[in-house]
Amino acid sequence: MKILVMMAGLYRGSICVDFEVFDMKDEACLSKGLIERIGQADSLITYQKHDKTHSRMVVVHNCAGGVRLALQTLLDPQIGIIKEPSELAGIGHRVVHGGERFVDHCNIDEKVIEEIRECIPLAPLHNPYNLIGIETCRKLMPDVPQVAVFDTSFHQSIPEHAFIYGLPYDLYLKYGIRRYGFHGPSHKYVAERAASIMGKSIRELKLITCHLGNGSSVAAIDRGKSIDTSMGFTPLEGLVMATRCGDIDPAIIPFLMEHEGFFQREIDGLLNKRSGLLGISAISGGMLELMIAMDNGSHRAKLAVDVFCYRLKKYISAYIGVLGGVDAIVFTAGIGENCSYVRSKALEGLDFCGIILDENKNNQPRAEMEISAPDSRVKVLVIPTNEELMIARETLKVLERRESSRERSTADVEID
Repeated sequence: MKILVMMAGLYRGSICVDFEVFDMKDEACLSKGLIERIGQADSLITYQKHDKTHSRMVVVHNCAGGVRLALQTLLDPQIGIIKEPSELAGIGHRVVHGGERFVDHCNIDEKVIEEIRECIPLAPLHNPYNLIGIETCRKLMPDVPQVAVFDTSFHQSIPEHAFIYGLPYDLYLKYGIRRYGFHGPSHKYVAERAASIMGKSIRELKLITCHLGNGSSVAAIDRGKSIDTSMGFTPLEGLVMATRCGDIDPAIIPFLMEHEGFFQREIDGLLNKRSGLLGISAISGGMLELMIAMDNGSHRAKLAVDVFCYRLKKYISAYIGVLGGVDAIVFTAGIGENCSYVRSKALEGLDFCGIILDENKNNQPRAEMEISAPDSRVKVLVIPTNEELMIARETLKVLERRESSRERSTADVEID
C-alpha cells in the first residue's frame, strides 16, 4: 500500500513543496523530493529514489505549479515511483491549523476544504498554501483519497485550564482565541519512538519533547497525551526562534505602534521575520552560523544563543512541574538533533531533577542515541524526527476507518 505525503507551504523562508511516498507494509520510503524557492528565479527540485538523487534548476511560478511538478516527477517513466495514480492508496496533506473543529485527522471533501479555509485567519502564512496543495492534488488525481493531517490535532488533549488565555472568555467563544500548539506530528512521532527505545508503553511515560528548528516548540506529554505546549494561538508564542520573537510582554506592541509609527502589517513582519535569533544577533537566524560567530568572539551571537538556551531551559523546567516529574526528555529537529551545545546548556543545573548528561555521548555525532549518564534518573534522548512518516501513519488510520465504515454500511444494507 503506497501513500503519498504532501507538504505544500511556507517553509525554510520560501514557498516549498515537500513530497514523499511510503510503502506502508514496512513503512519504507520509496522516493522523496523537495521543490524549494518556488516563485523565485532559482527554483530547485531535489528528488531521491532509492540511492539515486536527481537535482536540477526549474521554473516554478507558484505553489500549484510546484505540486504539479511533484506529481509529474512521481509519474515520470524514467525516475518516477508510480505508473498511474491508482497505485496510491491515498495522499496525506499536512495542514498547519485546524482550529477547534478538527480534533482528529479526516478525509477531505468540499466541507472539510471550506472549514480549513475558515481557519486561514488563524494561520495566514500556512493554511492558504496547504489548501493549494489539497486542491491541486484533487484536481490532478481526483480518484485518489485525500486526507488532512493537522499540526494542531495532537494538542487537542490539552486541558481547558492550560489552553485558555487571561482574556475575556467571550473572545474565546467568538473567535476561538486559545492555545492550539503546533508541530503535532513531530512531537507524536518522537514520543512514540522514545517509548519504543525505552522498551515501555507510552501509556506509562511522562515525556518532554523539544522540536528545535527554524520554528521551535516544547510539549509536555503525559501517557501519550499532550497536556501543554509552548506555541499558542499562532506559532509565534513560546521559545525564541530563528526569526520569531517568542514570548513577549503584549504591551510592547502598542508601545512600538505609538513610538515607531508601526502599522499592523509592519508589527507582524517585525515579530515573525525580523526578531528571534536574527533580531538579537543581527547576524543570522541559523544556529550553525551563530555558533561560528560566537566562537569568533561575537557577543551578540553568544547572547542570542544564550537567550535561546535559557528560554528552552525555562520551558523544560516548567513542564517537569506540570507533569509532576519526567521519565525522558527528547531533542529533535535541526537544532535539537545537531547542536550539542544547546542540549548541554538547556539541561545545565537540572541534576537536582535527576537529569545528568553524559557530555561524551552528547558530543558524538550520531543520529539516534541516549545521551544521559548511567546514573541519570531521567533519560535524555536525541531522536531524528520523521513528520512525513507520522503523516503517512495517520493517513493510513483515516483510510482504514473509512474502509471499515463502508463495510459496516454495506453490512447494514444487506441486513435490511
